[in-house]
Amino acid sequence: MLRFIMLALVCAVLLPVTGRAQDLQKVLQSHHAEVADPGRRTVGVVLDDLLASGLPGVQTFLERWQDKEVAVRVSDGQFFYAEEAEDDTYTLFAIPGAETVRTGVSRDAIEEVKPNGGVRREIRNALVVFQLSDPDIEKRRDAVQAIGRSLKPSHLKSLQAAIPGETDPALKARKTRLAAYLVARYGKVADARIAAIAGLSDDISVETRAVLSQILEARPGVAEALPRDANIARVLEPGSDDLSRAEAYARLVDAGRARAVVNAADIRDALAARIDGARVGGVPVAQLDTQAARVRAYKVLATDGAVPPLVTPAEQARALQEHVFFEVYREVDSRITDAARDAQASVAMRLAAGKAVDLTLDAMSLASIYFLAAIGLAITFGVMGVINMAHGEFIMMGAYTGYLVQLVVPDYTLSLVVALPLAFAVTFGAGVAMERLVIRWLYHRPLETLLATFGISIALQQLAKNIFGTQARPLTSPGWLDGALVINDVIQISYIRIAIFVLALLFLGLLLFVLNRTRLGLEVRAVTQNRGMAASMGINPDRINMLTFGLGSGIAGIAGVAIGLYAKVTSEMGQDYIVQSFMTVVVGGVGNVFGALAGATMIGFFQKGIEWFNPSNTLAAQTYMILFIILFIQVRPKGIMALKGRAAGD
Repeated sequence: MLRFIMLALVCAVLLPVTGRAQDLQKVLQSHHAEVADPGRRTVGVVLDDLLASGLPGVQTFLERWQDKEVAVRVSDGQFFYAEEAEDDTYTLFAIPGAETVRTGVSRDAIEEVKPNGGVRREIRNALVVFQLSDPDIEKRRDAVQAIGRSLKPSHLKSLQAAIPGETDPALKARKTRLAAYLVARYGKVADARIAAIAGLSDDISVETRAVLSQILEARPGVAEALPRDANIARVLEPGSDDLSRAEAYARLVDAGRARAVVNAADIRDALAARIDGARVGGVPVAQLDTQAARVRAYKVLATDGAVPPLVTPAEQARALQEHVFFEVYREVDSRITDAARDAQASVAMRLAAGKAVDLTLDAMSLASIYFLAAIGLAITFGVMGVINMAHGEFIMMGAYTGYLVQLVVPDYTLSLVVALPLAFAVTFGAGVAMERLVIRWLYHRPLETLLATFGISIALQQLAKNIFGTQARPLTSPGWLDGALVINDVIQISYIRIAIFVLALLFLGLLLFVLNRTRLGLEVRAVTQNRGMAASMGINPDRINMLTFGLGSGIAGIAGVAIGLYAKVTSEMGQDYIVQSFMTVVVGGVGNVFGALAGATMIGFFQKGIEWFNPSNTLAAQTYMILFIILFIQVRPKGIMALKGRAAGD
C-alpha cells in the first residue's frame, strides 16, 4: 500500500510536467519550419500561438530562442536547449523543464536555430508580455516603453493584468494610459471603446492625438449615391479646396467608372507609333507641328478604332455630376467615430490653449532677456541723455568675465555665484572709466557722443578678438539648470530661461529699492527730472552721471553673464542686443524702470507673435517689429510711461 501511494504521488507530480512539456513541444512541432528557420514575416504566427497557449516555459523558450540557444535534433525533429561544450560537442536540455537530456552530442546530430535581427526584434516584442510583471522595475519600464512604441491588440490582456499589481505610481499611470489606448483602438465591446475614447479627451499628448487620428482614419470613396450602410466621414464637392475637378475625375478613372483622359503626351506617342509612310491618320507628318493638327489626326485614328477616343470636357462634367465623392471611416460603428470626433475637438481646444500658454511663456522669457539687456541703458540714457553705442560691449565683457571665472573655478554653481558680482565690478569700473575719459567731455553733443561710443564699441570688439579669438567660448550653466520644465507635450520652458526671468525680477526689485529708498536713487531721480534744479539743491550732477553710467554698465555686465548661459559668447554678441535695447528704452519711456519693463514686454510679445505667424523667417519678424515701433512712436513719442517733471519735456 505504501509503495502504491508513493507511486501515485510521483505520477501526480511528473505527469503534469510531462504533459506540459509535451504541450509546449507540440506547439513548436506544429510550427516546425517557422521555428527551425524563422523569418520576420512568418514568426508572428508562432509567437501569437505561444502567447495564447499560456503554457509554462514560454518565456524561457522565447528568451533562449532570442539568444540563439535553441537547436533541433536531426533524427526526430525535436527541439532542445543546446549549450556548446569545450570539446565542440553539445549538451541538450528538455523544453520547457531544462532537464539534461543528453551530453556529448556531436555537431552533425543537431541544427542550431539562428534567428536574424528582425526575428529577434519580434521575439523581444513578444517578451514584453512577461516583463510587464517582472520584479525588476527597469525591465517593467522597458516593457512599457516597447508597448508604447508599437501598440498591438495582443498586449491588451497582459497589460490590464499587470496594472493592479504595479507598485510604482508613475509606471502604473503609464500602463493605465496605454491600456486605454488599446481599448480605444482594438476593444471588442463598443461601450468600452467609447468610454476609453471619452477618457482621452483631456490629454493633448502626441500619442493621444495619434490614437484618435487612427480611429478616425478614412478612405476615399466614389459611387452613384451615398452608400447607406457606410460610416461616412464627409462628402466632397468636386472643384472645392478639398477636391479639385481633375482629382475627382482621376478617382473615377481609378474606380473604373470613367475613361482615362488622353493628354498631349499620349497623343504624340500614339501618333508616333502609327506612322504609315509619311502620313498618320490621313495627315502628313510634316503638318503635325501643332497640337490642333495632332488632335485631328488622333481623332481619325480613334474613328477607325486604332486608339481610344478622346474624352470631351462635356463627358467629364457629366461623369462628375453622375457620381458622389466622399470619405468613409474605416471604423464601421458611427458611435465610436462620433466619440472620437468629440474627443478630438476637445483635444484641439486644449491644444490651442496650451500653445497660447507656451507662446506666452516664450514671450515672457524673451521680454526678461530684453529687460536685462536694456535696463542699464534705460538708466544711463534717461539720466544722461547719452546714446551709448558701446552698451552691447558691456554685455559682452560680462559674458567673458563669467567665462574666465569658470576657467579658475571648475564648480559651475560656485563660478556663477562669483561671476555675477565680479562681472558687475568689472563693467562698473569700465563704465566709470569710459564716462570720465570720454563721455564727460561730450555732454550735450549727441552726434559726437554717438560716433565716439560707436568707435569704442568697435575697439572693444577688436580687443576681445585679440584676446579670446573669433571662436565662441563656452559659458556652461550648472547642472541644476539643465533641461526644461515640462508641463505637457506642448507647454515647456528651459530652466535657464526661468532663471533669467527670476534674475530680471530680482533686478527690477533691487533697482526700485535703490531708486526709491536710497539717497543715491533720490539724487538720480532729481537729476533725471530737472538737472538745473537738482544742482541748485546741492546735488553734484557730474558725480551722479559717473555713478549712473557705472551702475548701468554694471547691470549690463550681469546681463551678459545671464545671456551667455544659453547664447554664444563671442566678441560680437553685444551687437545682437543693442538694437533691441534701444527700442526697449524708447518704447517704454526714457529713464523709467517700469517703462523699460513695459517696453521689453511689448517687444517680446510682439516679436513672438509675429514669429508664430511666420515661424520660418525671423528676419521678417524683426522687420515688422521695427515698423510697428516706428508707428508706435508716432502715436506716443515719449513712450509708454513718459517721465513727469519740469524738464521731462526737454
